[in-house]
Amino acid sequence: MSCPTIPEGYRRAGLAAPQMEGAELEQHYRDTLRELGKQGGMLGLIFEKALNKIQDPAKLRQLIVELIGKENWSAMSADVKGGTGQYFTPRPLIQAIVDCVRPAPGEIVVDPACGTGGFLLAAHEFLKGHELDRDQKKHLRFEALHGVELVPNVARLCGMNLYLHGIGPNGHSDHAPPIRTDDALRDEPDVHADVVITNPPFGKKSSITVVNEEGDTGRQSLTYNRPDFWTTTSNKQLNFVQHVKSLLKIHGRAAVVVPDNVLFEGGAGETVRKNLLQECEVHTLLRLPTGIFYAQGVKANVLFFDRKPGAKDPWTKTLWVYDLRTNKHFTLKTKRMTRADLDDFVACYRPGDRHAREATWSEETPDGRWRPYTYEEIIARDKVSLDLFWLRDDSLEDSANLPDPHILAQEIADDLRSALEQIEDVLGDLVQRADSGRSDG
Repeated sequence: MSCPTIPEGYRRAGLAAPQMEGAELEQHYRDTLRELGKQGGMLGLIFEKALNKIQDPAKLRQLIVELIGKENWSAMSADVKGGTGQYFTPRPLIQAIVDCVRPAPGEIVVDPACGTGGFLLAAHEFLKGHELDRDQKKHLRFEALHGVELVPNVARLCGMNLYLHGIGPNGHSDHAPPIRTDDALRDEPDVHADVVITNPPFGKKSSITVVNEEGDTGRQSLTYNRPDFWTTTSNKQLNFVQHVKSLLKIHGRAAVVVPDNVLFEGGAGETVRKNLLQECEVHTLLRLPTGIFYAQGVKANVLFFDRKPGAKDPWTKTLWVYDLRTNKHFTLKTKRMTRADLDDFVACYRPGDRHAREATWSEETPDGRWRPYTYEEIIARDKVSLDLFWLRDDSLEDSANLPDPHILAQEIADDLRSALEQIEDVLGDLVQRADSGRSDG
């Protein structure tokens, strides 16, 4: 698949021409941004409302010729663009998740928090590995992939990633771009998916910025009163879990990265977990190691479930848990997690043959990382907690096996930072209630 064609006269070669200097270069660059923003399809998505923020023509030329011109953009990883305040998913984890859920030709794949498009591109590559007929190739380019991203500049990056891989319409077309900039949680889904794969943004609460009459800004908790949700909460991750369930077609399958609090939080968390176990087959939980995300110290998991039709009895019969966290230590610099580190999990998952799984844990093999829990065992746990673990933590047993001091210090700092964020959430709620009480009075 080739990339959509950029109109003649507005390509990088024209900007990089030797005669393009000074004010002429700056004006041509402005004209290029404006013209490309008028295009339909993926170019319109990428360049809509794009502005030139480089006022120095010499720096603009250096950027175009020396930096952009020498980079092989189409070969870059989907997750190289950091610095946007988002949590990016490690590529090896994305690949392992896609290998487990196995999108099939003709299916709809949705990421409601798509970031720079890592999951969508991995699904695209997986599907390209099949023998596709003409209609299936057309479906893969125009209809198979759908993403929603809240942050406009991140949505642009996602659009560019897909554009460079020949995904989406070229110019004005009957097909809409596969990415839209929006709050995915705002409304009930208008597209339902065979597969949902996503890593929603972390941060405990959904909130909006408000400005009062004096011009002071503040944050207010945001809840979503949707009839398709089991409960109303400002917890962003619990809302995304509910949204993903609504996104799925009957028998659709999902893999969602969630922080630990989704597994054990009471109140709304317990309500969501009970209903999820009832209405979906929640079949797999992957406990992820720390140190693998661009934001350090994140304790996260991947929850796999399939949506099912209405039934009297719970659809979840057995939840299989793989612990890749206990006694595992990764860093972003010196010991990155690789796809090989996830090979054993994928083998235990048995894609395409889940009902032939075999546990690696038993009384005789207590160090096994793969263990089943029955629905009865889970529902009997306090708050229906899915925070399940059984391996002995070597660092607690033997001080000689403690991680390096800098890793311990980092973990302590991250725990304190997380605690501070939760305290600030509580403080914000208290201030909001106090201000509301004064205004009512």
